[in-house]
Amino acid sequence: MNYKHTTAEKNTITRNLVDIESETGNIYESIVAVSKRANQINVELKEELSQKLQSFALPHDTLEEIFENREQIEISKFYEKLPKPVAIALEEFMEQKVYNKVPEQE
Repeated sequence: MNYKHTTAEKNTITRNLVDIESETGNIYESIVAVSKRANQINVELKEELSQKLQSFALPHDTLEEIFENREQIEISKFYEKLPKPVAIALEEFMEQKVYNKVPEQE
């Protein structure tokens, strides 16, 4: 998924719990669904970032060479400016883009 064009908030905002609860009927189920999706997003972003930064990794880099690589710094700054995975997951949940399956109770 392309998280670069998300409209999720980059700052912390107060959410109405009734809106979040209305998606599943239970606030705790909603929070679990959002947290699981946030973990998935976090893993995807970490993998994408590590793949991009891996091209800069050389076995003989010194500490000075790492800090002087402008392109690597710009890539890292871009990922730091992205909304947090929880904000992205909550936005997807509120827009009903997240599928939440509850196992049957016996």
